[in-house]
Amino acid sequence: MFDALAEPTRRRILDQLRDRPRTVGELVTTLDVSQPSVSKHLRVLRDAGLVEAHKDAQRRVYELRPEALAELLAWVEPYRRLWASRLDALERHLDAKERP
Repeated sequence: MFDALAEPTRRRILDQLRDRPRTVGELVTTLDVSQPSVSKHLRVLRDAGLVEAHKDAQRRVYELRPEALAELLAWVEPYRRLWASRLDALERHLDAKERP
């Protein structure tokens, strides 16, 4: 999953899918990236379980899989708490230095 998210274009695709499901053509237009490139990135995102596709007539419509993002968030959460506590400690230290 992290390999899939490491590529900036894939993150931009996820940003577009956050609002609503989109076709490959819509993604090509909004991202100004070639159709083969968008399809390649979508395949990686699909293989990582981050998006899913369904057919609508002749088009494929892609959408986010929120449950995959929930798994990612659950993994990141302990690290977020670690940094939050460190930043809180830094804030307390800086506040104490500002007082006469």
